[in-house]
Amino acid sequence: MFRSSTASISSASLPASGAFVLLAVACLTIMVGSAIVPGLPVVAHQLGVEGFESWLVTMPSVGVVVLGPLAGRLVDKIGLRPGLFCGLFLYGAFGLAAPFFRGPYAVLFDRFLLGGATALVMATGTGLISTFYDGRQRLAMIARQGMAIELGGVVFLTIGGWLASRGWWYPFAQYALAWVLLALALRTIPADENPRRPANVQAASGMPKALLRVYCAAFFSMGCFFVGVIVLPLRFHEMGIGEALTGYFLAFVSLVAVGFAALMPRLASRAGSNATLVVAFIFYALAHAIFSISGALPAFFCGAVALGAGFGLSVPLVNHLTVEISPENRRGSALATLSMAIFAGQCIPSFMHYSPGHTANLFRAAAAMGLLVALGLPLFQRAFQAKTD
Repeated sequence: MFRSSTASISSASLPASGAFVLLAVACLTIMVGSAIVPGLPVVAHQLGVEGFESWLVTMPSVGVVVLGPLAGRLVDKIGLRPGLFCGLFLYGAFGLAAPFFRGPYAVLFDRFLLGGATALVMATGTGLISTFYDGRQRLAMIARQGMAIELGGVVFLTIGGWLASRGWWYPFAQYALAWVLLALALRTIPADENPRRPANVQAASGMPKALLRVYCAAFFSMGCFFVGVIVLPLRFHEMGIGEALTGYFLAFVSLVAVGFAALMPRLASRAGSNATLVVAFIFYALAHAIFSISGALPAFFCGAVALGAGFGLSVPLVNHLTVEISPENRRGSALATLSMAIFAGQCIPSFMHYSPGHTANLFRAAAAMGLLVALGLPLFQRAFQAKTD
């Protein structure tokens, strides 16, 4: 998908400051929704979108899925570095604009466009990592990228909860970080001066079918995770728990995810990638089962550990598997498709939100989804091996 993602540039051409900026850019992917999550009920009321709370968080995901192909075409025309600059500018502009609109149509359309900017940022950020790093260095950088995303969740959920307790529109100020990163990227990301490979090289090999399993795992992983991220603030609001504590709780989930992401390589090397994904979805099922029956905050923290474990074991692993399975000349396209699968999964809670019943029923449905995926992954793997044998 991206011409410059196939270029071969030594990691030495990217300074440490440039690597830091690319990792910070990765944090924007989690911030696009999490920035306003702790104060979601109040934000929805002030913007006049009551009844559409979940769509405030997941509409950017719709934008990523719908506008992702257009973002890829734009990058093909202008290149990764200019595409990153364009994406960061638009991300900040659309993110900061939402408090100035009222009503579901204007607000959700702005969030949709924010998703398009996010697609551009994700595509160019991951594309630049694939460009500047090769082999083990690339895998290590992508692992750091996953850790950065999870740490971003800790930071932005904590700050978002603190800001929401002081003013409903304050959390939107976090989107200005994109403009700060734009200024840093202009100084630290060097231009690609190496010649590009011919365009027909990319089309020489097809995409491995094994990636379909990875994309499915990514889709359902984000669906399971975001049911918790979106429904928990609504449940806490019903319990009279304030925005700041909600933000701290969700930040704790992300912190747990960081810890389990650090354990993931060791577990995957011993048990295998498929078994690790199964364990991740069992954790998801356990987390939502706990949430569905909990009535006190200490019990919710037990579920938070399981929810963070599911995320930490699955999301960095699907990133690693995508890089490992995809051919080098199609890696940019494979990673872009993975991004679309991840954000498409974030839309699941919005459709589940229309199901009848209280928040407990949503948690039960998410628990069932996690359990079904845990049972289905081994069957998927066996069916694929039977076709390839």
